[in-house]
Amino acid sequence: MKLFEDLLSAAKSSKNINAGPRIKQRRGVEIKSLREIEIMRKSSRIVAHVLKEIESFVKPGMSTLDLDSYAEKRIREFGAEPSFKGYHGFPGSICASINDEVVHGIPSDKKIIRDGDLLKVDTGAFFNGYHGDSCITICIGDVSSEAIKLSKVAQKALLLGIEQVKPGNSILDMAGAIEDHVKANGFSVVEDYTGHGVGRNLHEEPSVFNFRTTDLPNVELREGMTIAVEPIINAGGKSCKTLDDQWTVITKDGRLSAQWEHTVLVTNDGFEILTDRDILDET
Repeated sequence: MKLFEDLLSAAKSSKNINAGPRIKQRRGVEIKSLREIEIMRKSSRIVAHVLKEIESFVKPGMSTLDLDSYAEKRIREFGAEPSFKGYHGFPGSICASINDEVVHGIPSDKKIIRDGDLLKVDTGAFFNGYHGDSCITICIGDVSSEAIKLSKVAQKALLLGIEQVKPGNSILDMAGAIEDHVKANGFSVVEDYTGHGVGRNLHEEPSVFNFRTTDLPNVELREGMTIAVEPIINAGGKSCKTLDDQWTVITKDGRLSAQWEHTVLVTNDGFEILTDRDILDET
């Protein structure tokens, strides 16, 4: 995801804010060729497989480093590289964020998953020059009713945003659908971080914001665009803060946070969810 204040600064200055491994020269919004799309299907399917596997076996008592080690091993077994590891210096292959941790939780053998936790697992795979990116929220054991609702609302918001994806619609169409659903359920949309284009770079144009704003370009969707749609929502207020590790972001009020994300292709008449975990058994 992209940090909103950096995006706003970049939009005003037209400067490139990204740096890190496997960063190619930026060319604005990139329309993918059929060859590129087929590669992205493969990189995205790797991500979908890894997340589905993690969801199936994670349990209380495991550490987030256990999940990270598994994800890196599986991504490499699929012939890809972890997109996140080393990106801007990030040490893990997944972001593992628990409860009030919003994003960018660093995997650690000291961070033990407990019954009742709301766990977010975000990962990416770099395969033959292209990235796939996705995140799921997992309810661990006996979780609160608020945690269940928050996760379901975030997941539904993601799908409602994706339903707006088609040529001629815009990012704002997606953002409005997401924001309306989240607010109607009494939750808040995190505005500090947004979705993004994805392809040769993990983070590309455009900024895929999840709330109504006039501060970022309202890009029109075109066939061949590939975007990471990722609503991040809080049970309480939208405000967040970054911990001293310079990565982990938490809610300011200590309330729960949830996130769901898919890599999505804009097709000639709608969309294709490239990281769809439900179709894995069919391929």
